[in-house]
Amino acid sequence: MAANFMTLKYLESETYEEIKTDLLCQLAINGTSGKHYIDLINDYMDLWVTKSLLVDDIQERGVSITYDNGGGQTGVKKNDSIEQRIKVNVQMLKLLDSLGIKPSRQDGDIGDEDM
Repeated sequence: MAANFMTLKYLESETYEEIKTDLLCQLAINGTSGKHYIDLINDYMDLWVTKSLLVDDIQERGVSITYDNGGGQTGVKKNDSIEQRIKVNVQMLKLLDSLGIKPSRQDGDIGDEDM
């Protein structure tokens, strides 16, 4: 199945490559290797593309959308992309946890010991 234009926009983006490279580097730093883990990184990146498309939809259509069911009923309802984005984010976090990837502390970050 061919990817549509919007999907390709993200698959071919510099950000996509940077995130994927960073995740693969973090696996290497952690000493994690194996095709299974690379496949999980690819799953993460698929979810990243999905999340990006959901964000586009929310920005384009807003949080509330009008509907017309064709039977004369019209109204306003919440944009389902909001709920889907939350679910995708949760799954992305679970994948990172499964991979053992944690946020790295950068210089200037405030840690618990700084509080």
